[in-house]
Order: sequence, then structure tokens, then C-alpha cells
Amino acid sequence: MSAKMTTRFRHLLERPEILQIPGGFSALHARLTSMIGFEAFFMAGSQTAAFLQGLPDVGIITMKDMVDNGRQIAGACDIPIFADADTGYGNAVNTYYTVREYVRAGVAGVHIEDQEAPKKSGTFAGRRCISREEAVGKYRAAIAAKNEIDPDFVICARCDLVGAEGGSFAESVERCIAYVEEAQVDAIWVNGLKTREEIAEACERIPGPVVGSYYGAPPAPTLQELESMGVAGVLFPSLTTAVGLQAIWEFLNDFKEQGPAALETWSARAKASRWGVLKRNSSPLLDLDKILAMEDEYLPKELRRDYEGTFGHKTHF
Repeated sequence: MSAKMTTRFRHLLERPEILQIPGGFSALHARLTSMIGFEAFFMAGSQTAAFLQGLPDVGIITMKDMVDNGRQIAGACDIPIFADADTGYGNAVNTYYTVREYVRAGVAGVHIEDQEAPKKSGTFAGRRCISREEAVGKYRAAIAAKNEIDPDFVICARCDLVGAEGGSFAESVERCIAYVEEAQVDAIWVNGLKTREEIAEACERIPGPVVGSYYGAPPAPTLQELESMGVAGVLFPSLTTAVGLQAIWEFLNDFKEQGPAALETWSARAKASRWGVLKRNSSPLLDLDKILAMEDEYLPKELRRDYEGTFGHKTHF
């Protein structure tokens, strides 16, 4: 566990076992993910744009917004953070400086798309990709940038050609092979694969770790199936946010109808959960216990707070 986060993430992608990477946008999501025992967390651009700015994933959020958020998450978490870097926020030159900023922010790796800017979400229609030649140059710039600071930092090329204008699965695989062989990227995400056969072929032909998700008809492949196909890691970009947003939607509607009585209902539901009630104000979710211990150790006695003779108030959760 003493290895750098970049080294740890690289090893997780290179091992035989599949890596599950839940996604979201916040330090709290990452800490929950770590507490439950997952080994990495994905900072999704779509979720960061939605939750921080209330905007869709269409290239409006900036490099600074994303790097700053990545820095906050990485600084609060003890597992590697894999971050969305969109298109690198410009051409190869922009991508070079984008990667430098992400490395310095403390994340373990990034994925960079081969879309035109402004990009569209990988789940949206209307996507266009840059030429293969331009994409290879962009990824070469990304590799050069990370090699100057931390060679173990992971650069993942995301190919968005499947489902894009003029795109095909065959050309996507050829691009991905070039991204590994010509640009020397560390991993590949072939976006938009809809069949088990496509996933298996991509993993067989691409000479590097393949990460991604399944976008076909249900039932989705099991983790064991994906591992047997050769998938190195599987992403769930909105795993922590979609469920939480639905719960907030339901509760706000309940509260609008019932008023404070809805709080009692939701509190009872949380207490009945097989997982128990999440203690929000204590470690390891938050650092309150650590902060109280530091106050005792480092503050002069006369400056310490009176926690015994004062009180706050109880909350429903």
C-alpha cells in the first residue's frame, strides 16, 4: 500500500483480475467507494459538469474546473483516482499542459477522447472524431507530458468512433491499435461496444489493457464474463450519482407532500437497512475524529473547545 497512487493504478490495470471502477464527482463519493472496499474511483466529466454546474457533458466545463475537482478528490482519498480529461481541452499542445496539471493534482491517470472539441458525452448522439493522425499526435503529447513528471501516470486513450459520424467498430479497433503502437498509451477505452463479440475481439486485438463499459441490450455481461474476455477494468461512471439523485428526487417529493413527517419515514427506512445508518460526521467518511485528536495534541489547553459543556443538535440521519 506504500506505492504511489499512479503505480498502484497501473498495477491494478495490468493484473489478471478485472478492476471495478465506480464513478461520481466528489470526494465523499470516493471515500464511500474506498470504505466499501473498491480499489479505484472514476471522476466522471459528465457527473462533474452536472453536479457542479448543472450542465450537460458537451464540452462547457473547463480544464481548470476538472483539475481542481480532481485535486480535491485525490487529496481526500486513499485509493487511486482515474479522471476524465475530455478531449485534452484543445489540440496536442493543450493536451500536453492538461496532462501536466492532472499529474500535479495527484490523480492516478486520465482518459482522453479522440472527439472533436467541443465534445459530446460518450453516451450522446452527434459525436465527431478528429483524424487518426491528429489523435495519435495528441496522445504522443500526453505521454511526453507525463513522462517528464511521473512515468507511472496512466494515459488511457478513449476511442469514441463507434456511433460517431462515419464511425465503425472495425476502424475503432484499428485506431486503438495505433494509439498503443504509435503513441504508446498505457490503456484503451473503446467506447460504445454493444455486443460480447465486439468486446472479446477488441481485447484480443488491442495490445494493451482495455477498460470500458457495456452499452448493449440486457442482460449485461457479468464481471466474470468480462474478465474471461480479457477486459482489464470496467467503468461505472454514474454509479454513485444516479442512485443518489433518484433518492433525492423521491425524498423531495415526499417532503413536499408530507412535510417533516417524511424525515421520520426516511430515518426509519435508513435504520432498517441491512447496511445500517451511515455515520456522516465521523471517520473514515469525514475526518472529524482525526481533527478532534489533533486539537488535543497540538492546541494549547486554553484554546481547546469545550465539547462536554456545550451541545449541538441531532439530525434524522
